[in-house]
Amino acid sequence: MESGKKLILYRDFVPGKVFEDFTWLMDHEVYVDSEKEKMQSLCYEGLHELVELSASHGFEGNLWQNYVTFLLVNHENAYSTSCEMKGAVQGSINELAFHDFAVLKELFDFDFEKLQEKLEVPELAIIKDYKRSDRDGRIFNHRIRDRICELSVRLRETETVEEFKEEVTGFYREFGVGKLGLHKAFRVEHERDEVKIVPIANIAHVHLDDLVGYEMAKQKLIDNTEAFAAGKQANNCLLFGDAGTGKSTSIKAVINQYYEKGLRMIEVYKHQFQDLNDVIGKIKNRNYKFIIYMDDLSFEEFEIEYKYLKAVIEGGLEKKPDNVLIYATSNRRHLVREKFSDKAERDDELHTNDTVQEKLSLVSRFGVTIYFGKPDKQEFQEIVRSLARRHKLQVDEEELLAEANKWELSHGGLSGRTAQQFINYLLGKQ
Repeated sequence: MESGKKLILYRDFVPGKVFEDFTWLMDHEVYVDSEKEKMQSLCYEGLHELVELSASHGFEGNLWQNYVTFLLVNHENAYSTSCEMKGAVQGSINELAFHDFAVLKELFDFDFEKLQEKLEVPELAIIKDYKRSDRDGRIFNHRIRDRICELSVRLRETETVEEFKEEVTGFYREFGVGKLGLHKAFRVEHERDEVKIVPIANIAHVHLDDLVGYEMAKQKLIDNTEAFAAGKQANNCLLFGDAGTGKSTSIKAVINQYYEKGLRMIEVYKHQFQDLNDVIGKIKNRNYKFIIYMDDLSFEEFEIEYKYLKAVIEGGLEKKPDNVLIYATSNRRHLVREKFSDKAERDDELHTNDTVQEKLSLVSRFGVTIYFGKPDKQEFQEIVRSLARRHKLQVDEEELLAEANKWELSHGGLSGRTAQQFINYLLGKQ
């Protein structure tokens, strides 16, 4: 039986064609003379795929071992998902995992030198010590790439199956498994009527300290998030207030700050609220804490998407999982657009009043509400000074503030966003 077909837990790798082709080559090494042309073709095809993987992910060194490591850290199965963020588990599944790791270690350690000579494919030598170009991977996260390459080196140094298994399990415990384990943030997409959770490879590396001021607001957000990450009781959270005051930045900073504690974030847009139950169904049994993030949340009087959100937060038959919270930002305190005419309409028509109250009740489903107000002149100037120091701008303070005042008058008024745009303008002139 071919090596790859002996696997029990670790089957159906994605992308798996290279694995299938190369394991077939390894298993049929003795048949080179009778199937040489077919084997050469498979070999060159596999080389092509490995080099493309290196270009897109930034791998170098032993490409075959990097590839197998990549498959291991991305494969979600009964063993790997049980070990994520928790470590080794007990029971019969350990025996099954040991069986698979024995097969995988043998494949991982395969020496291509004999095959290279028999097939007369000298290019096979390249995958043993591949040097990538000066340009790093085009699409992959560099932090994750480095972790995979480091694990590959440690696996190469293992001498026994037990050590091999221990290294992989330790990776699952520390970083997790699959896209939900390796990445911080995700978006939701539709593919052939199926809801998919897709990693966001590059997110802004902002931290809460980058946001000048708003100390009480940030602390309220930190307290709620730390409780959630620690598995304690926590609340859905609404950040509301003026535009450009750091609401979205604060939530992005939270995921950077608590990723190592198992926090993940999924961005969902208003038109995707009907998919919320499907999204939650895919994450409710994983060993991570998920924040479903909704940016700039608000509803016009004719929109009904809020009904999906209300049902998910509270009120549906199925209880929202303990590992899921909803964080939203909005410029509107009550999320619903209100006009002066609304009061008169509510006074005149009972059903209109009921509809408006139904929308307004959505806010009460957020246990924590945090206000981000527009800074006054003095606070705006302090933000400008702090950003200038952070970027080491050599500008006279009096001149800096005078120019900042001119800038805000014609670029959106007093806000942290305006201050950052002004600093960007000065940096661009240097």
